[in-house]
Amino acid sequence: MKVLVIGGGGREHALVWKLRESPRVEKIWCAPGNGGIAADATCLPVEAGDSVGLAALAEKLRPDLPVIGPELPLVNGVSDALRARNLAVVGPSQIAAQLEGSKLFAKNFLLRHGIPTAKMYGEFSRPDEAYAILPQLPYPMVVKADGLCAGKGVLIAQSAAEAKDFITRAMLIEEFGPGGKHILLEEALEGDELSFIIVTDGDKYGVLPPTRDHKRVFDGNRGPNTGGMGAYSTDELMPDELRTNIEEKIVGPTLRGLTADGIRYHGFLYIGLMLTAEGPQVLEFNCRLGDPETQAILARTGFDLAEALANLATRRFQPEEWRWRSGASACIVISSVGYPGKFSTGKIIEGLTGVDQMSGVKVLHAGTRRTGDALVTSGGRVLGITTFDATLVEALAKAYAAAGQVRFEGMHYRTDIGGGGGRAQSAGD
Repeated sequence: MKVLVIGGGGREHALVWKLRESPRVEKIWCAPGNGGIAADATCLPVEAGDSVGLAALAEKLRPDLPVIGPELPLVNGVSDALRARNLAVVGPSQIAAQLEGSKLFAKNFLLRHGIPTAKMYGEFSRPDEAYAILPQLPYPMVVKADGLCAGKGVLIAQSAAEAKDFITRAMLIEEFGPGGKHILLEEALEGDELSFIIVTDGDKYGVLPPTRDHKRVFDGNRGPNTGGMGAYSTDELMPDELRTNIEEKIVGPTLRGLTADGIRYHGFLYIGLMLTAEGPQVLEFNCRLGDPETQAILARTGFDLAEALANLATRRFQPEEWRWRSGASACIVISSVGYPGKFSTGKIIEGLTGVDQMSGVKVLHAGTRRTGDALVTSGGRVLGITTFDATLVEALAKAYAAAGQVRFEGMHYRTDIGGGGGRAQSAGD
């Protein structure tokens, strides 16, 4: 089997890592990949946002299994373009990917099908109309940019002034690009977050191990939202009663709602939940695996990932094939200081040789590139130190011991991943 993985972050490195373990896989390409993926796959210089380039690349390579990692190519319709070339793809269609590509599409879908979610106060395409309603709303309140904003399009506003500033930056300054042209205002939910991820062919589905992400950049859930500063997975996150509740009230209605709307969903569906006092409510949908949740989840694989994905892509999906190891896993994200705002790149990374020799530890690269013999930083989130062990305490201890050996100028990571750093108020993204 020859596999093409599309993307260049920590999630894609995790996919490459596990795909390589399959005896069926003889070749892996990754577009564009990164400095760490280059040691495990052949990296090709086509960016994940280049839909035309990716379609042409797939046509040239004719991979047996294209696997699309990030949201941008899915929202841009790359999976449809590859299926039109008779390639068996892992990834939902462009219309299905609107669940992530448009917060408004997702919110209206949830409300239309009676799926528990936060109350919406309004949607706006003009900043003056949004400003006018702000004094009337309860705070904290959530402001969401409608489109893709690389994890930066959500604010939990503590005041009308804070909300107005974010709206100005999104709609007038266009700080978040075209994704900020429309905004939603909605209720802030309080509770514990849970990443509930399923894999589905539109009819049957399998539930991936429960994970909890840590979105805020600083300890104690402080600072701005990021793409994710760390995640952990343990079955204790999801007691049987909670899982049954989520499947009955959220997963089932979501899949039935998609079918009723004429959308056949095929791939991974990430349901970001807030476990509130009134029960689980949907914060957001992602149309792919999370990052860094994927790193923690795939550390628990007890099956041949390539075989299972090939069956999913060719309509032979078998949920029982997806078997997971008991135990716990963790991923500690090491970022560049300044992320998710401005940060410097090109910093030499040291200390990885010792980490690579540690048992039960895998360094998954996100924002790295190779310059000669040196490995340097090239992004906001740089590395994901990923571990597996019998208990969460052991997995976390191992991850932090490894993180302590890594060195580069201006590195930063949270020290409370998996430690229950306070109850979260969040809106996803």
